[in-house]
Amino acid sequence: MYHQAVFDEPIITERKGRRTIKLPLEDRNFNVDIPKEFRRSEIGIGDREEFTVVRHYVRLSEMNYGVDTGFYPLGSCTMKYNPKIAEEIASLAGFRMIHPLQDPADVQGALKLLYELGEALKKITGMDEITLQPLAGADGEFTGLSIVRAYFECMGELDRRREVVVPDSAHGSNPASSTMAGFDVVEIPSQEDGTVDLDAFKAAITDRTAAFMITNPNTLGIFDDKILEMASYAHSKGALLYYDGANLNGIMTKTTPAKMGFDIVHLNLHKTFSTPHGGGGPGSGPIAVVEKLRDFLPYPLITYDGKYRMDYIPPKTIGKVASFNGNFLVMVRAWAYIKMMGEDGLRDACETAVANSNYMSRKMSEFMPVPGKVLKKHEFVASATGTNMPKAGEIAKHLIDNGIHAPTIYFPLIVREALMIEPTESATKEEMDSFIQKVREAINTPISVLEQEPKNLKVGKIDDVDASKNPRPSLRMARKLKASQ
Repeated sequence: MYHQAVFDEPIITERKGRRTIKLPLEDRNFNVDIPKEFRRSEIGIGDREEFTVVRHYVRLSEMNYGVDTGFYPLGSCTMKYNPKIAEEIASLAGFRMIHPLQDPADVQGALKLLYELGEALKKITGMDEITLQPLAGADGEFTGLSIVRAYFECMGELDRRREVVVPDSAHGSNPASSTMAGFDVVEIPSQEDGTVDLDAFKAAITDRTAAFMITNPNTLGIFDDKILEMASYAHSKGALLYYDGANLNGIMTKTTPAKMGFDIVHLNLHKTFSTPHGGGGPGSGPIAVVEKLRDFLPYPLITYDGKYRMDYIPPKTIGKVASFNGNFLVMVRAWAYIKMMGEDGLRDACETAVANSNYMSRKMSEFMPVPGKVLKKHEFVASATGTNMPKAGEIAKHLIDNGIHAPTIYFPLIVREALMIEPTESATKEEMDSFIQKVREAINTPISVLEQEPKNLKVGKIDDVDASKNPRPSLRMARKLKASQ
């Protein structure tokens, strides 16, 4: 029986400690001109010995689960293993200690790395130019849609083109980013096979459309084979096509967004190219565009004319979207991954991820519905519906209680009781078989037992009613509440 490591570990601010560091001459009354509103007498975390801090975080790590621990099938997140050689390269002092304000002449190696990464991503997407600035996928989306806005403003059509069309299978960030960029969102339905309803698509694309935004393969892991027809139709109406690159792992090296007719692509280096992912960051969401949109990219772009430079400002730029060059060390890891894999390795990763997804989906379809087309790409969605079948949340808790990370649940919204599963190329057959066995086991477990899980973790079954009626705020929130009273 699986049992999570459990420590009665308080948060670090509740651990007692002793004064361990004394700054030289700290008892002197230094005359530092800091405005009064920025001064504080304490930072609220106290002082702790090194061993107290290290032991605290090691104990927390032993209670945690991550890609270094085992199978991590979060659908749409592409939680693949992060090779340690990429971590070692990112830890080199020349990269780790670099300062963003250093003269470009002194950081030619770093600029060469960024330039080479950009060139590789352009080849992978088929696009003409790229910016590495955006800090994550959603940041990339907002940047791309800001380019859409600037393009139509330059064309004198922005007053009319106020709509972005998205399928109902889209990631939630798509309509959110569209709204933030000042557009109205038009949602179109999917057919029973999981692809876009072409008639609804054509009805939605009008002279008011600024962009059609889609993930392909979509969140059901299905490649929409009508994409060329949709691209041609959208372009005939003067609209742009935006490719959400979250699912690039399912087509990498097999085709490109450019071949599908897209004008803008955002990538997730923390997904497809195996850099650390989760916990809110870090991330990296480069934007690649076709030639006609090059002049709208954020500045500066990195160029090479015998020396690597970062002073090119596109004439119609939307401005900077991140400080300096974005999350540099994430890009170092992605560069190392691409260099290590090469084109053949990236193709093998794509093919293995697709094979794993289809293996799991076929096995799971034997005992629960797997909607949409039978052939999947890198991920698939199972539906916990049927006679006496437990809910998706109960299955997820059973998996967690047995030491297996749960998949994404209740997304996409177009599938009832959704279990969104993405094995990635990192998964072994043994891990996938164990996952499938535990899902089958959950389905055959009495509901009365499932409702008591998890039992083997530090945190057990949450009483939703009690949590709603008697909220227990975090220490930080409690301090804020106390200060406001």
